[in-house]
Amino acid sequence: MPSKNCHKCHTEWEPGERLHPAFKETCIKCNAYLHCCKNCKFRRPSMHNQCYIPNTEWVGDRAGANFCEEFEFVMTDPTTGEAVPAKEGAREALDALFGKAGIPDDEERPSAFDDLFKV
Repeated sequence: MPSKNCHKCHTEWEPGERLHPAFKETCIKCNAYLHCCKNCKFRRPSMHNQCYIPNTEWVGDRAGANFCEEFEFVMTDPTTGEAVPAKEGAREALDALFGKAGIPDDEERPSAFDDLFKV
């Protein structure tokens, strides 16, 4: 299940009642900064300033603490440390909330649909 993990050691961040880590908060396992570019969902290494948001201030150390107000923790796979696309994360969250019970397979849908409108 995707979660908010440290970019360095992939330890899950326990948010408590907060949405984002404090500016200088560090990982409980490896002591890496959590409020940094490498943990941000807007990080795009191929873009100007390596950020999806064009008017953010330049950050020299992407793994270091910063005071960016646009920061949002990226959801990552704890086993690989890779970012999880929002669509997949949303589907998994819905499945976890409602389960997959009651959702017919693709092969069952046409016959179930046709059964509703038999004459």
